[in-house]
Amino acid sequence: MLTDFENLPDDSRIWIYQTNRKFTDEEIAEIEPKTASFLKEWTAHGSDLQAGFEIKHNRFIVIALNQSITTASGCSIDASVHFIQSLEKEYNVDLMDKMNVTFYSGDYIAHKPLSDFRKMAKSKSVSKNTIVFNNLVNTKEEYLENWEVPAKESWHNRFLS
Repeated sequence: MLTDFENLPDDSRIWIYQTNRKFTDEEIAEIEPKTASFLKEWTAHGSDLQAGFEIKHNRFIVIALNQSITTASGCSIDASVHFIQSLEKEYNVDLMDKMNVTFYSGDYIAHKPLSDFRKMAKSKSVSKNTIVFNNLVNTKEEYLENWEVPAKESWHNRFLS
């Protein structure tokens, strides 16, 4: 059951999928209705899941699920992963690789493999104040408050001296 992202409760579960490149506006215009269609039909053991989504910065697909009504099951999570994988194939992007880091470099959003981010940290190209996207947030509230944070306030801090 598709619901407006803004109307989902703050304790809704969040999944964030980041792309290795920026989606074009044309791709976003195709991906939004596909994601809406998937979420309208998304179920767990035959029960509708109340979910919403947003696409941020043409780089992140954010799916939220109101678990107070129905929680996601292994099968429903598998279905969402298969949906994301279908987008990867169709748009030739990487959405599943968690070993990449996305961060602001000035006004530009950079996407680097974790190994490159570590090298940048050693060379002081990024600092504890670099704004990173903490895709490990679990709830809508954490997403709204702690997704775009200085590296010193996220798991990225371990790579900075």
